[in-house]
Amino acid sequence: MTPLNDAYSWRVDARVPAFDDAGSLTVMDATCGLCARGAKWISRNDTAGAFRIIPIQSELGAGLLRHFGMIPDDPLSWLYLEDGLGYSSLDATMMVGRKLGGRWRVLDGLRVVPKPLRDAAYWMVARNRYKIMGRADLCAMPDPDVQRRLLQ
Repeated sequence: MTPLNDAYSWRVDARVPAFDDAGSLTVMDATCGLCARGAKWISRNDTAGAFRIIPIQSELGAGLLRHFGMIPDDPLSWLYLEDGLGYSSLDATMMVGRKLGGRWRVLDGLRVVPKPLRDAAYWMVARNRYKIMGRADLCAMPDPDVQRRLLQ
């Protein structure tokens, strides 16, 4: 898994508003049912409370995606930031599994699948995520743990 940037490179990018960038950050679509379920999964399994969630639709989320050469309206856009480095696609998912630890480290095993196949699988799911899982409003979810993690 190769990071997308140099550590904390967004700190000098005028498109990214200043924010507390400590810890593990996920940038995800706040209108996607799959992403909302992912946010709940993270909050349920992150017993240390290390993860925070940034909606793509926020100024911060859109700025971070642009910084990494992604398009905020593109369904392929999903970003994970850890120790100042950015990861996308299934690489991001593997990093989340690694960070959560325990049984979720099995996600890191996806690295045995060649990157072009991982990217193709991710692309298929991402492009069809509204059909597969519907829509949701991550920012309006009643789960207080998810709400506590949101950065907007």
